[in-house]
Amino acid sequence: MSCLPVRSRSTGFAGAASFGGTPTAKVAALLSLATAFTPNEWQAIRLTLTVASRAVAADLPLALGLAFVLSRCRFFGRGALDTVAHLPLVLPPVVVGWLLLLLFGLHGPIGAWLHQWFGIRLVFTTAGASLACGVMILPLMLRAIRLSLEAVDPGLEQAARSLGARPWDRFLTITLPLAAPGVLVAAITGFAAALGEFGAVITFAANIPGETQTLPLAIYSALQSPGGEETAARLSLVSVGLAVVFLVLAESLGRRLRARVGR
Repeated sequence: MSCLPVRSRSTGFAGAASFGGTPTAKVAALLSLATAFTPNEWQAIRLTLTVASRAVAADLPLALGLAFVLSRCRFFGRGALDTVAHLPLVLPPVVVGWLLLLLFGLHGPIGAWLHQWFGIRLVFTTAGASLACGVMILPLMLRAIRLSLEAVDPGLEQAARSLGARPWDRFLTITLPLAAPGVLVAAITGFAAALGEFGAVITFAANIPGETQTLPLAIYSALQSPGGEETAARLSLVSVGLAVVFLVLAESLGRRLRARVGR
């Protein structure tokens, strides 16, 4: 019996699974991946990456500053600040979204001021979706950076201080480089968490295609539509794939950086 090569009819993920081989095969795989999703689905994927990137970019300096204050400073109200910063970690995401509506809605104290003086509207916008994701991932990033800062040997900072180094110089040349693995892991983990945020986003920014409909919201909408199970399955695979990639990337880069700084 002779074995003849079988030509696969599968498209989408099956065609995109093999990027090896000749350049022609790679181009064919990319084209197959491009046609696996509708324009609306690609829009949801791009919007998810955009929202998550903005959330991490806004959170990173804030999380770094809070982590430094909470790990290095002793002051009245420190416990309260720590509690408030970690509240999104334990509150239901819908509650966080509702609180954001109260504060940043058009009739909220902050939202009304922003809209009146600067013409900025956050509710039901892409920026609002980024804000909701940023609030939800802040505790995750804060804890990772804080643990990394607390692991830095205080003796190194004291030695630099005795040599005349100013606080800002000590932070930039000693503390931050040694804490870099934790900072990087915090950013990547926060990005991965933002990719899957649902409750806070749909409560504060709604589910508007092309504006606030991220991957989780697109999956939810597909499941609410007759015959949308196939679309939901495709988008769910993308969501799982992105999360796995960034979690593995966080672990790998964190391990390399820790080895480089000798920790």
